[in-house]
Amino acid sequence: MQLIFISGPTGCGKTTLSNQILVKVKNGLVLSTDNYYKTGLLSKLLSKLVRGYFDKIISFDYKLFKKDFNFIIENGISTQERSYNFKKKTIKIIFKKINNIKYLIVEGIFAKEFSETIHNKKFFLLELKTNKKECLNRVVNRDLRERGKDKIQAEYDFLESWDLYKQKFKKKSIKKNVKEIKITKKTNIDKLLKKIIN
Repeated sequence: MQLIFISGPTGCGKTTLSNQILVKVKNGLVLSTDNYYKTGLLSKLLSKLVRGYFDKIISFDYKLFKKDFNFIIENGISTQERSYNFKKKTIKIIFKKINNIKYLIVEGIFAKEFSETIHNKKFFLLELKTNKKECLNRVVNRDLRERGKDKIQAEYDFLESWDLYKQKFKKKSIKKNVKEIKITKKTNIDKLLKKIIN
């Protein structure tokens, strides 16, 4: 199974790129870290008290994500899909079986952090490099539409998230099992996919 991790700050186009790849490959699956936020009373409380909560690792249900990730890797199938509701702070499970998965695309704000726990498998890490102002506009529009925020809150959360992401990955970790590729506006996606798709 070919592993592809897609990373970058909030609003940079990780989901868009994932879907572009999914259209081009056969037997692909996208696993988004955005659907693995913690739920329950404590999570609801922390999301109100902790600034930038959804961009901090304390909000991420690592055990649940790892369980689903390992199941897909070991079996080559997926039996369900999770969908996180940012307004209700709940996860909906959709039972949907996908067989013979050959490409697993992991994307989201915690994709790079999770990739750093992978030591025994080769994978591609696609790092998106985009303009901060463009990302801000995308995030504000998304948060107004999907996450129940007002414009001021959405802008504040974006700036907090952007700075947090940049601080987290100041140091570049070089691992032999990783093929890291920077993605910009000028990147030819078709050429990129030829490098990735066996």
